[in-house]
Amino acid sequence: MNAQSNLTSLKPPARGDDWWRGGVIYQIYPRSFQDSNGDGIGDLAGITQRLPYVASLGLDAIWISPFFTSPMKDFGYDVSDYRDVDPMFGTLADFDALMEAAHGLGLKVMIDLVLSHTSDEHPWFKESRQSRDNAKSDWFVWADPQPDGTPPNNWLSIFGGPAWQWDTRRQQYYLHNFLTSQPDLNFHTRDVQDALLDVARFWLERGVDGFRLDTINFYFHDAQLRSNPPLPEAERNASIAPQVNPYNHQLHLYSKTQPENIAFLERLRALTDEYGARACLGEVGEAQRGVEVMGEYTAGEKRMHMCYAFDFLESQPATAQKVVEVFEELERVAPDAWACWAFSNHDVPRYASRWNLSEAAVYAHAVMLLTLRGSACLYQGEELGLHEADVAFEDLQDPYGIEFWPEFKGRDGCRTPMVWETQSEHAGFGDGKPWLPVSAEQAAMAVDRQEADPEAMLHHYRAAVALRQSSEALRNGEQTGLAAKGNLLTFHRVHGDEVLFCAFNLGNAEEKLDLPIGNWTPLGTGLRGAVAPAGRDLTLPAWGYSILAKGA
Repeated sequence: MNAQSNLTSLKPPARGDDWWRGGVIYQIYPRSFQDSNGDGIGDLAGITQRLPYVASLGLDAIWISPFFTSPMKDFGYDVSDYRDVDPMFGTLADFDALMEAAHGLGLKVMIDLVLSHTSDEHPWFKESRQSRDNAKSDWFVWADPQPDGTPPNNWLSIFGGPAWQWDTRRQQYYLHNFLTSQPDLNFHTRDVQDALLDVARFWLERGVDGFRLDTINFYFHDAQLRSNPPLPEAERNASIAPQVNPYNHQLHLYSKTQPENIAFLERLRALTDEYGARACLGEVGEAQRGVEVMGEYTAGEKRMHMCYAFDFLESQPATAQKVVEVFEELERVAPDAWACWAFSNHDVPRYASRWNLSEAAVYAHAVMLLTLRGSACLYQGEELGLHEADVAFEDLQDPYGIEFWPEFKGRDGCRTPMVWETQSEHAGFGDGKPWLPVSAEQAAMAVDRQEADPEAMLHHYRAAVALRQSSEALRNGEQTGLAAKGNLLTFHRVHGDEVLFCAFNLGNAEEKLDLPIGNWTPLGTGLRGAVAPAGRDLTLPAWGYSILAKGA
């Protein structure tokens, strides 16, 4: 059946101030989306050029990864000017044009704010490092060495090695949770908080609809600089850092996720609330108690609207049992939290490759993501079913991958240019040589080829998004009866009189089940892989699924 046959014509109801709740957000990595000027790097004008395509997916919002002025040691996550656009991405006028175009197409625009650290080329840091008594001397985390000259404590950087860098000017160490060129701001200094809130206000005044807040639990550090305790090997996981990174050997009790952070988040939320229907999406980088922190950071109406969760960004597949475990923990430690789920982003291998999924499995996972309770993020190219690109060592750009090669190949494989036109040079990304090579395997799955094929993954994603947007139960309803039986995952979504039953076969063998009592009508029959029941019996083939609505 044509995947567009009965879904893409469905019109979602108008959204109010809570447009983000259950919304679908599309992440754009600007370096790799569309190059408009032939320099090999994607830019804001390129995003604007492709916005009609993005809007055609039926989404609520776009999230744009950092485009601020930066030396690009970490590709924009090292900011040297929060209030301007890096010339490689364009100008503030280009950003304003993007905003106008997006809003004209009904898309909200969220931008990626990196507040925990700056670039070492930021004027704030340049001033801070000049002396121990200048006006910004306490704007970053400085500490004296131990008597033997070693760093103040045992904290480690996510990018490898100690989280402390010696500075000869002040003859002190400064903290960097990421690259040495990304010094951490000192949130214990009130002026730092005020300056960062002014940054947020600057972009709110330009009309942004919200923020994705990078490493939101890294803002504060332990004021006493106590060393982290070791983490038992049995408790380690690779959700935040790859297994080969010694960062995983510590329980990061003091280097991040401090209680003082709550008050700052409330200040940030109060600011965004001044501007009406805005949303704050906080990224919680926490391997051991991420769900619990999510609950703390989204509790009530004064903190973050939602938090970006890592539970389905791990190497462990999203099996039926895994899904149940994640939501059981959510119910146990953070029952009122609002999560934003993602399977892929700019920091992890694309999920089709990470979980070694067949095409049928990708079809099923797309629908599952969009039926689970919470908001959802799709990463550019995910709607095409793209697999991870294979990037040769000599083409690597990511310092993370270069540091840990070959056991960890870094993040370039998920950051290769978006593929638009199969037969065009560089797959339609741009006229110049791209900053990362275009994957030939991905080019064969380009947008133009999939647009022409009614059975293609692209149309399937559009249909899945349309189904979600047409249903208040899927966007904002309760999720009940979640259960795993082998590879079979079942649950209900309920909103008022709307009751849906969802069943997914997340395995390679046929699964059979009896439907709950009621009169059930299949939804999403235009979705590839969707199955209708035969009476009370439901037989799901490998990677089959069924979305059913309960009648009166």
